[in-house]
Amino acid sequence: MEHLHAQTAAGHQGPPPPGPTPLFRPLSGALGAETDAIDLSRPLDAATIEAVRTAFREHHLLVIRNQSLDKERMYRFAELFGPIESHMIRLADGSKWDAVHTITNLDAAGNPVAKPFISSNYFWHTDKSFLAEPSLLTMLHAVELPPNGGDTQFADMTKAYDALPDATKRRIDGLKSVQSLEFMRRYTGSAPPTEDDIAAAPPIAHPLVRTHPETGRKSLYIGMYSSHIEGMPEEDGRALLEELLAHATQDRFLYTHTWQLGDLVFWDNRCLLHRAVANFEMGKHRRVLMRIVVKGTVPS
Repeated sequence: MEHLHAQTAAGHQGPPPPGPTPLFRPLSGALGAETDAIDLSRPLDAATIEAVRTAFREHHLLVIRNQSLDKERMYRFAELFGPIESHMIRLADGSKWDAVHTITNLDAAGNPVAKPFISSNYFWHTDKSFLAEPSLLTMLHAVELPPNGGDTQFADMTKAYDALPDATKRRIDGLKSVQSLEFMRRYTGSAPPTEDDIAAAPPIAHPLVRTHPETGRKSLYIGMYSSHIEGMPEEDGRALLEELLAHATQDRFLYTHTWQLGDLVFWDNRCLLHRAVANFEMGKHRRVLMRIVVKGTVPS
């Protein structure tokens, strides 16, 4: 067994020196990685950009700690992943979100309210799955936080798909689920969409099992926009969608992010679900996150 041991005699080499320390380290939970070694207030060099892209492809969710970003710097960083998405969501005054906008629990006067204007954030979803080209990446930056709580949860749809029985995989492969903004508004008890909203984003069918364009791995593509299964009786389709969602959001597939001030968190909508958690005194404490979304491609 001598060949298993490092030798120190002349002509023999000891163990190789350790490689460079990875930029990102895995988070506790089913997915994600974090770093505190990047300053996004400055332009990134090519090697760092490539390391971020690689980590994003491998971990699906990244946390960059201790950032202080304005809208311009956040926009420029998000652009590294693709074109920036415009938004349909209307605010209480009827105006639409800017590309970089805020997600808050504040009213028009800046006071915290117990019931948020957008309640759908608290349901499992992948962003903009009701569009022909749904979102690739969503980015949030913590600007103001409650003293505790206000978490965000993420569920890994690739691991969830892998864990399905083979019989279920055979049953669902090739099926398409209809994604509908109008259905989501009813499902979550939100304000109904306007006629213009419906005209701009009519219901569309996407694969129930989506193949990631970069990794080639399969994942479930479900959530609050999933209305029914194309070609299946509505009641049966709804039952299947709810069964898959219950399976996919088990603790073993989840990561719960406990926010720290300055966190920049971004994730892959092609293979993750997410939801906000109302586990803080919403009517008492302010919670303000900056948000931007990168446009994706047609699911396949």
